[in-house]
Amino acid sequence: MKEEAHPYVGMWVTADGYIRHELLPNGRYDEARGSRQSAYQGSYTLTGDHIDYQDDTGFTADGDFKDGILYHAGMVLYREEQ
Repeated sequence: MKEEAHPYVGMWVTADGYIRHELLPNGRYDEARGSRQSAYQGSYTLTGDHIDYQDDTGFTADGDFKDGILYHAGMVLYREEQ
């Protein structure tokens, strides 16, 4: 039986498209900034509508999902529709 992905898994982008967070179903993320692909990578955990990030260098950050928007470190990211 295939495990269902969490509803927050997928691509989240700033309105200008400069910052792109891809939340992968395996608990990893990949962040692009401008033309720099994979600028940051690491793991994340979800607790309700809260997300905690830890990049592969040990840096940590967090954010919250509210009304379909991700608020993270002063940024506002929107779900990218497929």
